[in-house]
Amino acid sequence: MVKSRTALAWLWLVVVVIVLDLFTKYQASTLLPYGIPHPQLPVFDLTLLHNTGAAFSFLAQAGGWQRWFFALIAMVVSIVLLVWMARTPYQQRWLGAGLALVLGGALGNLYDRVVQGYVIDFISLHYNGYYFPAFNLADTAITIGAGMLIIDMLWFSETKKKSK
Repeated sequence: MVKSRTALAWLWLVVVVIVLDLFTKYQASTLLPYGIPHPQLPVFDLTLLHNTGAAFSFLAQAGGWQRWFFALIAMVVSIVLLVWMARTPYQQRWLGAGLALVLGGALGNLYDRVVQGYVIDFISLHYNGYYFPAFNLADTAITIGAGMLIIDMLWFSETKKKSK
């Protein structure tokens, strides 16, 4: 019996996301002084920050236990994503790519959390004195991947149902 290809074929994208994420975080940590904005555009700065919490610095001041709590969550989510990819047919490319982006971003931030004790953020967007929380390429991959999963669920899954 020949096993058909699955979305695990997208693991190359996971590796690309991790490598780009860790490289840019290394560059930011090496080249930027901590906490000092370096304007690039009127709405965009490079600002090195360390986030010990989760998204939007949730639980950043919790005292240290959150590091391992969020690492555990990232590990469990990563396993779930790998199983999901293994069960997803390769033909569902939009879903496979979205899962790969989320997995790559999760693993990039997991590496930081375990090795550094915090996630390195350096992209800062702002307008008229309003600042969006700083983020990194892993966060960007997670956001794009999650958007792809939502689009797949809302539009492409209906097409799959009709074709059956």
